[in-house]
Amino acid sequence: MLQRITRTTMSSFLALSLVALTAVACGAEEKTTPMADAPKIFVDTSTLKPAGDFKLLDLNGKPKTLADYKGKVVIVDFWATWCGPCKMSIPHLIELQNEYKEQGLEVVGISLDTTGPKAVGNFALAQKINYTILMGNDQVAAAYGGIKGIPVAFIVSQDGKIFRRYIGYRDKKVYDSDVRALLGLGPAGTVKS
Repeated sequence: MLQRITRTTMSSFLALSLVALTAVACGAEEKTTPMADAPKIFVDTSTLKPAGDFKLLDLNGKPKTLADYKGKVVIVDFWATWCGPCKMSIPHLIELQNEYKEQGLEVVGISLDTTGPKAVGNFALAQKINYTILMGNDQVAAAYGGIKGIPVAFIVSQDGKIFRRYIGYRDKKVYDSDVRALLGLGPAGTVKS
């Protein structure tokens, strides 16, 4: 009888030990969760070049950097108030800002005007521009490869890399396609669940 109790006790002890070891092993498993501040990226950007950083003043004199937009898709648009094709692009950029801001798009217009922020601000108000306008300089133009003509737009990924560069006027559909790809929304006219 003693031998039977000892076997039963030993079997129970081994079973409990096995359960305990399994629980400890499962609990010791390293859990990996995405970092809260890591941008969600839907396109492989590993071979893309970083966008030039900048520190420019907005129309209210507040400094802005490209890093302020980390985690967002950014359209960096070099333009001027006197540029005809730039003026044609503005309504498209306004629409894109309205359509995709909630999903993570920021349009940033970098004015290359020499007339100053007051004149550019008056123009922006008259055009009902709803996106950030910064006052550009030679350094930021050089950081983006030298801006020889305008408009020039750069589509920047959530991790700060140049996805596309467009020289001259482009229809809204061109930007829309890039923005949707970077935001993981699929082609226009589709709904991603």
